[in-house]
Amino acid sequence: MIQVADLPGTIPIFPLPGALLLPRSRLPLHIFEPRYLQMLDDALKTPGRLIGMVQPNVVDGRDGPGLQTIGCAGRVTQFSETEDNRYLVTLSGISRFRVRAEVEGFTPYRRCEVSWDGFERDRGNTEDDPSFGRSRFLDLLGRYFSARELSADWETLKEADDELLINSLSMMLDFDPEDKQALLEAPSLSTRRETLVTLIEFELRGGEGEMMQ
Repeated sequence: MIQVADLPGTIPIFPLPGALLLPRSRLPLHIFEPRYLQMLDDALKTPGRLIGMVQPNVVDGRDGPGLQTIGCAGRVTQFSETEDNRYLVTLSGISRFRVRAEVEGFTPYRRCEVSWDGFERDRGNTEDDPSFGRSRFLDLLGRYFSARELSADWETLKEADDELLINSLSMMLDFDPEDKQALLEAPSLSTRRETLVTLIEFELRGGEGEMMQ
């Protein structure tokens, strides 16, 4: 288990709308803006190689977007450089955090003071979802994929463990940033699965009107 003492109090922030990173999950990123290329270069020089993913949040009276109060930090575990100086990066989710304050400084990217308290579960073992009805969930998912004309490797989905399945779908499916934030802030895997089901049902309700109990 990763200890809070091993995590920095200030981290670089990547405010990317709709991009969700969850603990023990992987998020591929395509980085090309100069400020974020600098952020990546700086992160790679640190022991943890951490970057914090946070949803932007519009705040009345503020110049530029604010930030949601909860994000998730990922460690750069893979990266490759293209010939035109872009980076293909993979972040591996380490832990959620709470934004305490934005740090004013000379970097072209944003940095925040963060607190890791309250997210001990993120830094422990893989979570299970004891009340997960997988067959009914996959049936609902099949209807959603059919309505959206999406394809899937159903054998892989059937065999994936609870956390991998629920978190991967939470990150992959095309929900609004506010809905992605709700999935991020879910206090347990069971709560995230319930939120995910609600969002999928909401998308289907116009055509089917059926609720999953």
